[in-house]
Formats: sequence, C-alpha cells, structure tokens
Amino acid sequence: MDTRQALKDAIRAEAERLGFVACGFARADAGSDAGAELRRWLEAGHHGTMGWMEARSDQRESPLALWPQAKSGIALAMSYAPASDPLALAGEGERGRISVYAQGGDYHKTVKKALKALARFIVAEAPSELKVFVDTAPVMEKPLAQAAGLGWQGKHTNLVSREHGSWLFLGVILTSLELEPDSPASAGMHCGTCSACLDACPTEAIGPAHRIDARKCISYLTIEHDGPIPAEFREAIGNRIYGCDDCLAVCPWNRFAQSARANRAFVPRAELAAPRLADLLALDDLAFREMFAGSPIKRIGRNRMIRNCLVAAGNSGEPELVASVEPHLADADPVITEAAEWALGRLQAPPSARMQASWSVSAPEDRRVSTCATRSGPIPTSGG
Repeated sequence: MDTRQALKDAIRAEAERLGFVACGFARADAGSDAGAELRRWLEAGHHGTMGWMEARSDQRESPLALWPQAKSGIALAMSYAPASDPLALAGEGERGRISVYAQGGDYHKTVKKALKALARFIVAEAPSELKVFVDTAPVMEKPLAQAAGLGWQGKHTNLVSREHGSWLFLGVILTSLELEPDSPASAGMHCGTCSACLDACPTEAIGPAHRIDARKCISYLTIEHDGPIPAEFREAIGNRIYGCDDCLAVCPWNRFAQSARANRAFVPRAELAAPRLADLLALDDLAFREMFAGSPIKRIGRNRMIRNCLVAAGNSGEPELVASVEPHLADADPVITEAAEWALGRLQAPPSARMQASWSVSAPEDRRVSTCATRSGPIPTSGG
C-alpha cells in the first residue's frame, strides 16, 4: 500500500477513535474562492456588529494567508445530533429555548482536545509541523470541509453531510505534510429545490444562493448582538433565549443524523434542556457564572442573557412572569430596563391589545438580502 494512503487511513482511524464522525483531506489552499463572497458579505455590512469578522478578513480568505507553510488541510466533524425534537419547546411560553449545541459542554474545549490528540498522533506517525483550529482563528472551516469531501454548504449556510446531517462541529488541522486530497463534495447540489430551511426561518434571514443576513438571524441577535434587540424581530424570537435551531431542525438530511454518534460531552445538561424563564430572570452575575460554567453560553454574560429572557417573557403570554420582570426595571443596564418595559407592556396589556401588537410587528421589507456566511457552527459567522 502507498505510504501516504496508509498514513491517511491511520489518521482516519484515530480520528474516529477520538470521537470524530468524519475526516477528509484537501490542499491547504482549497476553498480559497470563498474569499470573494466573504468580501462582498462584509462590504454589504451583513456581519452586523461582529467587527472581528472584518478585522482579519485578509487571513480568512485562504489558510495560506494565515500559515504560508501549510501544504494540506485535514477537515474533521464531530456530531452533536440531538436525541429529541429541537422544536418541542416552541409552545412552552414559560420555558426558554437554548440551541442544541449549547445545552451540553463547551464544544471549543471538547473539539480542540480531540484535535490536539490527533495532532500528536500525526506527528508521531510522520514528523511534521501542524496547527489546529476550532473557531479560534480566521479559518473558513466550511469551504475547506467541502473541498475535503465532508459535505456541502446547504442553503442554511451550514455544512450538510449525507451520512451525518448538519448537526456538526468542524475542526481543521493544517499540516506541512503533502497528503493526497480527497474528492470534494458537490457545491450545494444535494439541496435541490428544497426550501425547508428558508421557509422555517422565523425572521427570513436566509436568502437565496446559500446566503444569510446575520443581522436578522436569531442566533446572531441573541448571542453576538450587544444592545437592544430590534423591535421588528422580537415577536419572531418567541422563547428562544440562546441561538436558534429551526433551519437545521427541518433539514431533511438530518433524518440520517444519529444521536448515538454524538459526542457524550454534548449530551444536554438537565438544567439547560428546558429552563424556566422565572429562574433565569432571578440570576445575578455570580449565579449566572455558576449555572453556565463549562458552557459556551457563559461568554455572552449575565446581562445579555437577561435581555434575551425578558424578550421571551414578553412573548410568553404568561402573566405570572410579571413578578420576575418587574425587578429589572431598576437594573443599571439601560438595555435591560428597556427590555423589561417592553415585556411588561405586553404581559400587562389586555389580550386584544397583545394580539393587535403581534399583528403590527413585522420585519423590514425585502428581508432576503443576498449575503454570504462562512461558518462551521450554529451561528452565521466564520467561527465554530
């Protein structure tokens, strides 16, 4: 057997042992053509307030801009496929909905630990230089993963695998080794005429041609956006308090995703699977940090979570939540006080007024703006 092929086979076997469900190989400069779309996306301002996307955009255009010595890229995927319906809490007004990917352990730590272990294995098998990435540097994982044959970028902009669906975290290893590239996945052809993800998006953030406007995406609004959530999107947010799974949950390819293949680190923590809004609204900063220790949610901070929960409370139709909302009228953060006033206005309004308010809430015209997102994970950015 060819020694290079034997090395690839050994790497794949070790990757599987470490918990990855897919492993593919590509040239280090593969997927560089995505840089032009990234530039157009940034120039149109569709990254919103994510200034870090623009700050190192030149390095995002090609892995070689980040590390010129790289010869090959190894793309890896780890599953977090849920065992239950991600949309099950849609009608539970007193509960908050947290994106599937954030209900368990922090994927940054889990995936990076496995990547480092695989890197050590590779160096032991074939002495070389390499670097590992998981949403921690300006590497566009999805174009590289598509070039390595793991899957294609679906209309919802996330990577889709025929075998594992799109509940996937991506990681990349760049190496100085010359490894034979795998056959690339076809660019989006397997989505066909399906528009399930476009139709399911609550804010119509997903546009044609596999593009998305991050500023309208609920994941962006509840995680990345700092400041008041625009009024035109509050109704559509419903009880989502961290991220949104709708576009992934309705993707037909996810019927092939087996929860048994998911990494055990991502099994939902009981307190995050269906948290009560009243309990979350009672959190001070210390209690927030204790509750979300070891979770990717911790990085948004207590104030942003309280803002999200207040919006969810306002959408709940549960007058019992008034007592949980009122204390936030005196919060030192004006973003929180404004959200509390909005929530109380809805909770204390008569049913007819609440219905009229819901009719009047609409997103701006022409919400399906042509944009590009290049992210490996659950929100429309280039990280994981």
